[in-house]
Amino acid sequence: MMSKSAPFASYPEFARERPQGGSVRKRRFYKAYGLTIASDVSLPELEPTAPAAVDVLIHVGPIDLPKPSPELGSDFRFEADRQYLAWQAVGAFLISDACRIDVEPAPGVDDALIAFPLLGPVMALLLHQRGLLILHASAIAVGGKSVIFMGDKGAGKSTTAGAMIRAGHELLTDDVVALDMTRSDKAMIVPGFPQLKLAADAASAIALDDVEVRPQVHPAIDKAQHRLLGGFSHDRVPATRIYILERGERAAISPLPTIAALPAIIKFSYVTRFGRPALVGDAAALHLGHCARLADQVGVCLLEVPTGLDRIGEAVDLIERDLAAEGARRSNHSR
Repeated sequence: MMSKSAPFASYPEFARERPQGGSVRKRRFYKAYGLTIASDVSLPELEPTAPAAVDVLIHVGPIDLPKPSPELGSDFRFEADRQYLAWQAVGAFLISDACRIDVEPAPGVDDALIAFPLLGPVMALLLHQRGLLILHASAIAVGGKSVIFMGDKGAGKSTTAGAMIRAGHELLTDDVVALDMTRSDKAMIVPGFPQLKLAADAASAIALDDVEVRPQVHPAIDKAQHRLLGGFSHDRVPATRIYILERGERAAISPLPTIAALPAIIKFSYVTRFGRPALVGDAAALHLGHCARLADQVGVCLLEVPTGLDRIGEAVDLIERDLAAEGARRSNHSR
């Protein structure tokens, strides 16, 4: 695993206000994914922390690489120590040495919109470069165990996670699930930050307590950001169960054999969204090895979620029973 702990000098250098394009940017400090992040971009989604030695620096300034044309809309380039992602409507991002993200916003774009790709695919690639296995998924802590929800767009990952939180469980991370694979016996989920993205109908049906709903960032983004004021786990939790969500007539769980589980994990791993070019050099073999170990260690199941938000509780009840049965099986096996 790549080690990139505290690569920068003492914090005062990074706490200065920094002029950018005639304006002054205040550098703020945050915690997420077990990292201390110093950022020129305001990221209220993350938990603030006191200035300290920095693991990741987010710097706003010009990036000397071609920008995508309006016709193409985006441009992605991958090297062993640099990854470049640019969206014509949002801005450009350059990840360097798994510890620095340079950001060049598109004209007129504010930090709230910049944060969407920055805390999504850009952060996912940085965490991948640091040696973590990254899934496009949501994860919930359940009494020392955990569940990971994977699925296609619209399958209800965040909605099901929200229903689990309403039932008294805790969010580990939404959208970007980071797994530390350094232990040979179990994969550990690294907590992200206390935010859940929910469509208006899902948010109304779930009605979470202790949340702060942030203003809509862009008319084209239909999910609102719900910052959790409680119900968030700060502790790493072993990966216990992975559910691949599909819509169905009733709540049902069907275990997948390893031969089917591995392709599913590969499909929903974040780096594969960018295709083979994102896996430079030995990265493809390492990534496949991580996915295979996770499929071998963690039960992977198909979870049918009943159509209709009024029935989401049926899926939650079934998940809780499945985890309890899994715990009983492990206990009997260890005797």
